[in-house]
Amino acid sequence: METLEFQSEARQLLQLMIHSIYSNKDTFLRELVSNASDALDKLRLETFRDKDLVADTSDLHIAIEVDRDRRTLTVRDNGIGMTRDDVVSLIGTIAKSGTAEFLQKLAETKDAAASQDLIGQFGIGFYSTFMVADKVTLVTRHPRAEGVRWESTGEGTYTIEDVPDAPQGTAVTLHLKPADEEDRLADYTSTAKITEIVKRYADFITWPIRMATEDGAEPTVINSRKALWARPSSEVTEDEYAEFYRHVSHDWNKPLETIRMQAEGTFEYQALLFIPAQAPLDLFMRERKRGVQLYVKRVFIMDDCEELMPEYLRFVKGVVDAQDLSLNVSREILQQDRQIQLMRKRLVKKVLSTVKSLMTDKPESYATFWREFGAAVKEGLLSDPENRDAILAIASFDSTDDAERQTTLAQYVERMKEDQQDIYYMTGDSRAKVEHSPHLEALRAKGFEVLILTDPIDEMWVDAVSGFEGKQFRSVAKGQVDLESEEEKAEAEDRRKDFADFLAWMTTTLAERVKEVRLSTRLTTSPACVVGDAHDLTPTLEKMYRAMGQELPPVKRILELNPNHPLVAGLRAAFDEREDRTALAETAELVHGMALLAEGGDLPDASRFVRVLSDHLQRGL
Repeated sequence: METLEFQSEARQLLQLMIHSIYSNKDTFLRELVSNASDALDKLRLETFRDKDLVADTSDLHIAIEVDRDRRTLTVRDNGIGMTRDDVVSLIGTIAKSGTAEFLQKLAETKDAAASQDLIGQFGIGFYSTFMVADKVTLVTRHPRAEGVRWESTGEGTYTIEDVPDAPQGTAVTLHLKPADEEDRLADYTSTAKITEIVKRYADFITWPIRMATEDGAEPTVINSRKALWARPSSEVTEDEYAEFYRHVSHDWNKPLETIRMQAEGTFEYQALLFIPAQAPLDLFMRERKRGVQLYVKRVFIMDDCEELMPEYLRFVKGVVDAQDLSLNVSREILQQDRQIQLMRKRLVKKVLSTVKSLMTDKPESYATFWREFGAAVKEGLLSDPENRDAILAIASFDSTDDAERQTTLAQYVERMKEDQQDIYYMTGDSRAKVEHSPHLEALRAKGFEVLILTDPIDEMWVDAVSGFEGKQFRSVAKGQVDLESEEEKAEAEDRRKDFADFLAWMTTTLAERVKEVRLSTRLTTSPACVVGDAHDLTPTLEKMYRAMGQELPPVKRILELNPNHPLVAGLRAAFDEREDRTALAETAELVHGMALLAEGGDLPDASRFVRVLSDHLQRGL
């Protein structure tokens, strides 16, 4: 026997469980049954994949055993089991449970119900056993390894020893605390109580859950084992859907929306999908798992079947049960399977159409969906051209029309001015930065609405998407913005001729920093702004590429001047009057630097900018 210590964070977690911060202690049994069900699924799958694996699969089941005299409750399965290394890495150290982040979130959470949700969210359900037990004993054996016994009171250490004669699978025995009504601790040696919990949380599990009656008679199966996706929707309650969602997602919140599909004909399958109400913590992490569970004729085949759901819908959970696939199917085969590709297309269209219906039928649910998952869904504008129009139709964006509410593209187009041809937008780090950008001045003055795009993915898809309902997307920070009447255009042309020499001098003076200096039609109050050519990379996108290690040639941008601003008018007048323009060249540098700062950009040489500005301020005193 070997005695080992828990990692420090795991000790904190166990103490929280022991002192029970959760009001619903029944959920410990759900976690154990769910783990047992997973172990049976994994063994069934391994025996399909590995014909050399020697394991008994003749009677796969879950057994719940109660000993009222010893006050123990055992949840036993004859599934895949664990090796000694598995036990140490998965239970002894909780290395993969995100414990530190769990504790931080818990400290920030005041609401007891919300804190309870965190157990499932962080995948640490096994430790909920310490809410109801003074000691937990686990005996397990993998078909390819010796048996192992793990035991702990949750006080900082655990023991682990070899058990050569352990049966295949895993048995978790809880040495129960006394029932305490005041502490909401039920008598978990009551078979009636156990049956009630199983019916509530695990009735749908396809494996039989057996338990002996109070009088010690033969064990009976206490779950119905009816697959929810195979039952008529009229016979399934919302609570059953919610519990099944928790089982497949390990998320204790209720799903935002439930989606059912049934395809018949040459290729038959059933699907039960869920849209979560909250984005998972790993939504944008590279090592995240994604995809739905794949069954064939109600036999579990694999978790996280990525081939059935695209990357941008990675948050969708659920089950797809196909009738015509081989039980021995592999991920490599799935990638080439025409039926799988057809299922994927239909599932994606169903998810997107469901979101579209939320927009009209359940606007609050849609708002929650887009707030939680909008940034991920917009990735599909790049990766899924076939569904691009459908994604644009369910997208919402901040805009200058309303500071409190987002707008859809259809609503934007409906509000467009009669002579407006384009959908105006601007990208940026935040709404505040975009709203204060000088690029918006003339558009606001003339009453044009501008979309405010602040997600990193927005920088990329706007260049890849041609438009929406015949209207083109046009950046207000790129190219020319045509807002002038014919009369104003004639006046602007005369002004450009008057400024021609001055603009040529400015362009030469700032040649190392800009590709051109020109008069602006987008400014009303600011002296200058920096814009890109129509097909230039934005500064943010340029930074992103460089951060990824991609070498890019320097991107020079265009400096636009407001001819009506006193600073620009004064600079132009000084240019006409002076032959020595050394000081004016420094002023031109300052104008360019101010334009960069106004859009939240970086100065090429901040120390020089400060030095030149100080000199000019001193001379002005």
